[in-house]
Amino acid sequence: MTGDKKIGRAGNYAAPMSDSGAVRNKIRITTVGLLAGFGVLALAGPALAHVEVSADKDTAGATDVTLTFSGEAENDDAGIKSEQVVLPEGIAPADVTLVKAPAGWSFSRTADGFTVAGKALKAGTDAEWKVKIAKLPDGQTRLSFKTLETYGDGEVSRWIEIQEAGADEPDNPAPLVTLKPGPEPAASATPSAPAATGTPAATGAAPSPAAGAVQAEPASTDQDDDGGSTWWIWVIAAVILGAGAVLVRRRYRSGS
Repeated sequence: MTGDKKIGRAGNYAAPMSDSGAVRNKIRITTVGLLAGFGVLALAGPALAHVEVSADKDTAGATDVTLTFSGEAENDDAGIKSEQVVLPEGIAPADVTLVKAPAGWSFSRTADGFTVAGKALKAGTDAEWKVKIAKLPDGQTRLSFKTLETYGDGEVSRWIEIQEAGADEPDNPAPLVTLKPGPEPAASATPSAPAATGTPAATGAAPSPAAGAVQAEPASTDQDDDGGSTWWIWVIAAVILGAGAVLVRRRYRSGS
């Protein structure tokens, strides 16, 4: 009977877990969880390092705007030695001047932007620099500044992917400045319709006096013709009167 109580029925028998087995199982679960967590952090680590930019004036079309860039170091073995920036459309390299850069770094313009570079910074040190923009583009509210970040060991981080409005951030986003819309540009003045038609009207009226003068000439000619054509009538009348006077005198003499 004692043996039967220990064994029981085979279908209901479950061997008790020893304390050492339970401990090993907990360690295994904890280890798997930690490894998974480290894996997530390792994948997320590079995405946390960006090049950021901010503006002291956040309105489109603003003038004398200072942009502050910050290149976050992501290389544990080498420091940043240069930052090459491609300017967005509407900003010319000639409109950019250096305000501040790491000690010993210099500023130079390129065909499509500018570069700040110098002796490699200490590993793990972020690169910070400031530039002044003469004028931000009108009508643009999202300005992306593609940036190539170069380290002392030759590694290049390419922050060049454009962040579209409303979309998820890409893996290597370009530094982005978001602006408020600026005021609408004033409309240019245009000539009024009456001013445009005034000159032709005056020009068309000018020939009228000339036409009147041309019409007056025939009238004057008619008068001259009338005077010239009646002089012979007066001559004939004078001859007749003279002849009549002669006859009268002769009759008077013969009667006397």
